[in-house]
Amino acid sequence: MSKVIAVANQKGGVGKTTTAINLSACLADLGFKILLLDTDPQSNTTSGLGLDPRKLNKSIYHVLIDNVPITEIITDTSVKRLSLVPSNADLVGAEVEMVSLIAREMRLRSALQSVRDQYDYIIIDCPPSLGLITLNALTACDSVIIPIQCEYYALEGLGQLLETITLVKDNLNPKLEIEGILLTMQDRRVKLSDQVISEVRNYFKGRVYNTNIPRNIRLSEAPSFGKPIILYDPKSAGAKAYMKLAKEVSGHE
Repeated sequence: MSKVIAVANQKGGVGKTTTAINLSACLADLGFKILLLDTDPQSNTTSGLGLDPRKLNKSIYHVLIDNVPITEIITDTSVKRLSLVPSNADLVGAEVEMVSLIAREMRLRSALQSVRDQYDYIIIDCPPSLGLITLNALTACDSVIIPIQCEYYALEGLGQLLETITLVKDNLNPKLEIEGILLTMQDRRVKLSDQVISEVRNYFKGRVYNTNIPRNIRLSEAPSFGKPIILYDPKSAGAKAYMKLAKEVSGHE
């Protein structure tokens, strides 16, 4: 039985998709079998792994709305042991279409039942909002990784996400836990970064990963080449940080 982890933060630009792609690729590199789900209408996870969202016949949209079996959508990627459930622009209307569906918060959980025992980890990249798609991800997962950017307003809006997680835990998914808080885009030259890190560590005692993700040019370049960082530049600081995170998440020392 796999562990299902959602990567969520309704705030955009915090390194959510970068984390979903690179954590998945590094876990696969460590020998785990991984399924990565792109549930964001922007499809950045899909294009970041070298697929063209515009050329897809079917995507996660068809799983959520038309009950297409998820096995029909799973695609191989350039990373060994890493498979993808892609997304495309069809997903834009999904939130509205799901409103009238029965058990609308449970659709992703139901879809994953058939494949849960085939992977070690299932990672869900959530959209930057707290709508029905994110609710589906939180209902389907065992735990949540929350990426937080090392910047002045890092904790702003986080209360809303934590409240949503509590609501989902109380009403839809009693086993839901916070897997960990991940500090991203750390700039060692900026003193503010250190202040934010100590503030976040203080706020989430014991829940913050030891690994921080640095600001790294190679990390931001990699998606435009359709590659995770371990294929694009395995020696970069970004690749080393995500490999360290993968070991921390999996307990693979």
